[in-house]
Amino acid sequence: MAAVPNFFALTAKDKKHQEISMKEFEGKVVLVVNVASKCGFTKQYAGLEELYKKYKDEGFVILGFPCNQFGGQEPGNEEEIESFCQLNFGVTFPLMAKIDVNGEHEDPVYSYLKAQKKSLMMSRIKWNFEKFLIARDGTVYERYASVSTPEAIAKDVEKLLRA
Repeated sequence: MAAVPNFFALTAKDKKHQEISMKEFEGKVVLVVNVASKCGFTKQYAGLEELYKKYKDEGFVILGFPCNQFGGQEPGNEEEIESFCQLNFGVTFPLMAKIDVNGEHEDPVYSYLKAQKKSLMMSRIKWNFEKFLIARDGTVYERYASVSTPEAIAKDVEKLLRA
């Protein structure tokens, strides 16, 4: 596989399984999150939506990638996941197709992100709601553990938006 120059060179499938280019988000600050509906961290959807609403007009976007690899906590299909997120948390940021973030079938977006920012668990995603913050130039600025709340990373979002 050829070296990927930055995040915006990648593609992913949206919630309708249509391939989209991350180039669509070029020039924006992007927060990538692996999400789940039945997790102790699921309440972070509310904080993510607040963060999105606060900064979306300044060039910020959140991409939620549902994943069922951790305790089977995202068993639904994309339509069920979207409905749950809208009804319970008013989520308006883009939700993508359900993917694997680790292992043999991991999505190339996560292969790239993990290679750029390794955690204490080496390159594996440890649990739901890990986050990667991407700068406007497509570089991976930071990786946040599941316990890092959206409110706690707002200052980094602001810093990148103002850069």
